[in-house]
Amino acid sequence: MSSPYIFPAHDIAGLPVAGTDALFPVRRIYCVGRNYAGHAREMGSDPTREPPFFFCKPGDTMAVLPVPPQGVAELPYPPRTGNYHYECELVVAIGKGGSDIAVEDALQHVFGYAVGLDMTRRDLQGQMKDAGRPWEIGKAFDYSAPIGVITRAAQAEGIAQAAITLEVDGAVKQSSHITHLIWSISETIANLSTLFTLQPGDLIFSGTPEGVGAVVRGQTMVAQIDGLAPIALKVV
Repeated sequence: MSSPYIFPAHDIAGLPVAGTDALFPVRRIYCVGRNYAGHAREMGSDPTREPPFFFCKPGDTMAVLPVPPQGVAELPYPPRTGNYHYECELVVAIGKGGSDIAVEDALQHVFGYAVGLDMTRRDLQGQMKDAGRPWEIGKAFDYSAPIGVITRAAQAEGIAQAAITLEVDGAVKQSSHITHLIWSISETIANLSTLFTLQPGDLIFSGTPEGVGAVVRGQTMVAQIDGLAPIALKVV
């Protein structure tokens, strides 16, 4: 039977699941902006007043990169930027869809968790902010969302209290705890589900702590959250 498409359909992006050979099929990537008080302040905002807001990245920006035997993947430096920033984040993988989800029910919709990096062309993002335009060119470019192996929620029971850190060439740049989220995982899912109908395969970047900064070619980032598989990426 011939395909109904005019050219071969794109492959579904998939993330590995710890302890299995299965892949988590990625649908959409949602991101929470300024969800740690320290990061909100360093970006010039007041964390006591701002409700949660969201932006999106295409699913194929997820950066499924080959990992050589030494465990460090290569992350291409993106074009048209001179200020390429890391933002280490807890990624929430949705396994059960829904809309208008109650806060007390939100964790029932979580399949698992992973470590992710919301990579940002900060100079282009700033230009868009100044012009009152959307952030896509600063946030939604190729390989802007590298994500590690997903750990099932049942194996990540302490995630709400976990430490989150990012190192660049061995120096700690970001260090915090998931307890410092302004909006908790449950609150974020509930709020997001009033704006979009969540579906299995959706990913939510939950926000980054203070300490974001630039990386250049040749530097290696290691992102870690207690209880989850870390990721190590060399910028090339």
